[in-house]
Amino acid sequence: MSAAAFSVLLPVYHRDDPGHLRRAVRSVTTDQTMAPSELLVVQDGPVGDELEVALTDVERAPGLRVRRVTLPENVGLARALEVGLSECAHDIVARMDADDISLPRRFELQVPHVVDGMDLVGSAIQEFEDDETRAGVVRVPPLDAASIQRAARIRSPFNHPSVVYRRQAVAAAGGYEDLPLLEDYWLFARMLDEGARSMNVPEPLLLYRVGEGAYARRGGRAVLRSEIELQRRLRQIRFTSRSQALRNVAVRGAYRLVPEPARRRLYRALLLGGRPGPVS
Repeated sequence: MSAAAFSVLLPVYHRDDPGHLRRAVRSVTTDQTMAPSELLVVQDGPVGDELEVALTDVERAPGLRVRRVTLPENVGLARALEVGLSECAHDIVARMDADDISLPRRFELQVPHVVDGMDLVGSAIQEFEDDETRAGVVRVPPLDAASIQRAARIRSPFNHPSVVYRRQAVAAAGGYEDLPLLEDYWLFARMLDEGARSMNVPEPLLLYRVGEGAYARRGGRAVLRSEIELQRRLRQIRFTSRSQALRNVAVRGAYRLVPEPARRRLYRALLLGGRPGPVS
């Protein structure tokens, strides 16, 4: 199937699993019904020997259009993605993480919407742990522009690893800015504030890995500091009202501090209002 040229942007750092990386790469290349024009891998700092072998194998795989950009030191996700976006050969860019799996029709179902005028297109995702054949909960984000705008005042209305966007629209909003674990929400809010045309596809187009540590990473004082800073920035650009900002600090901030088992139970019931939704 032919379509407009597009890039896939995939960051990698030293904690990524070589086997997961190989599966992620296959899922966005040879497994896709609509193949990307290129896969741009950003290596965020030095990696171990096994991951280096996997990266080299990916680069040299016959039939794959893969480029690797290597950063001399680890700079974090936001800066790595900014470097990657500057290196992408095409304006349409699909995000991918090194431990997730894109389903075969993902780009076939998303890219045409961007070709037709959308700036930001996400999708539902489906959780899994170690076995991709035993998929778990489906997280369906808000679908239409109005629902996305409403949800964005409370939480991220997109599942970050699932999005396809226009690089120009990302740049118009100021690009990725460093805000640990919340850089995606901050970017999407600014894109919406700048008038980016957006939607989500209701079908789950990506399997999202929720292995050991997935919920632990979303808690703690460091993430709470990011949460408070996010709410300050959203208020500063008048994306949220004062009452919305106070509510978000209280509800989302409290969520960051509860023990991990409680965080698992509260994720949908508290942070997402009892409905499945995006990851941030």
